[in-house]
Amino acid sequence: MDAIWWIITNIGMAFYNFGHALTHPLTWLNWSDREALVRFIYYGGSVEFFFFVFTTVLVLTGIGVWKRTFLWSLVRGLEGFANGLGRFAAWAGLLMVLQQVMIVFLQRIFRVSEISLGPFAPFGYKLWDQFTLINFDLSWWSEELKLYNAIVVCLCVSYTFVQGGHVRVDLVYAAVSHRTKRVIDMFGSLFFMIPAITLTWMYAWYFMWRHLVTPKVSASDQIDLLLRKARIMKWNVETIGFSPNGFNAYFLFKVLIVLFCATVFLQAVAFFWRSYLEWREGEDSAGKYLDKDTLGDADAERAAEIH
Repeated sequence: MDAIWWIITNIGMAFYNFGHALTHPLTWLNWSDREALVRFIYYGGSVEFFFFVFTTVLVLTGIGVWKRTFLWSLVRGLEGFANGLGRFAAWAGLLMVLQQVMIVFLQRIFRVSEISLGPFAPFGYKLWDQFTLINFDLSWWSEELKLYNAIVVCLCVSYTFVQGGHVRVDLVYAAVSHRTKRVIDMFGSLFFMIPAITLTWMYAWYFMWRHLVTPKVSASDQIDLLLRKARIMKWNVETIGFSPNGFNAYFLFKVLIVLFCATVFLQAVAFFWRSYLEWREGEDSAGKYLDKDTLGDADAERAAEIH
């Protein structure tokens, strides 16, 4: 009974916490105030934030059960966001290939030791040095290729899921009826995807901030302790590379992990809602409003569908 009352209390407090955050934005968004920054860090991985998200999903689901067109609009919106973000981030793969070709070409043929980018950088005019925008050692550009790969992995995962391109180990799924498939999908999103990505968020959130501020923060820190730390807290963005002249913005990888968690969580919720709607409306609604890419080749599309 205590656990049930604790859950009910936190759901009720979620409305108050949301209203307070909405009416007092400077207490957590004014990062020039170190206490506001501390509150943002703390509440991003707190019980209060968890129940705010949980209550929001609960309310939207309740409205959607009553009015299915509303729930379909949410599904289309979240899947559209995943598709749009994934299609944009996928261009990082092309950039990665082009940059690798450029590095090999300049290193092996012209024996270049660094690459400068700017309107007059290729000409080497000392008069225009102030217009050189980026100037890094070749090893920096080589290590930076990993960032493109991380962008594709972290920001295209939900897009891949919407497109049905994820790996599925099928033991019973193909042999069961449409409604049973939707029940399996709802169970999987509710008891596997959402809990797993919630735990990953908890680790990723504080992992990211430990490389952005000092003194370091952890999930075990209470708000009172963090507010005391605020007096000595300052920005300390990680700029250490694995080699002396190597890529030195590894904090971006930590940010991408957090973005990965957020996009996967949104897609897990959208998948649960889609599975419910398709279960409720029957087999004719399978794939309804689904914006899937077309390859322009019937055989290739069939092969992708099978895999």
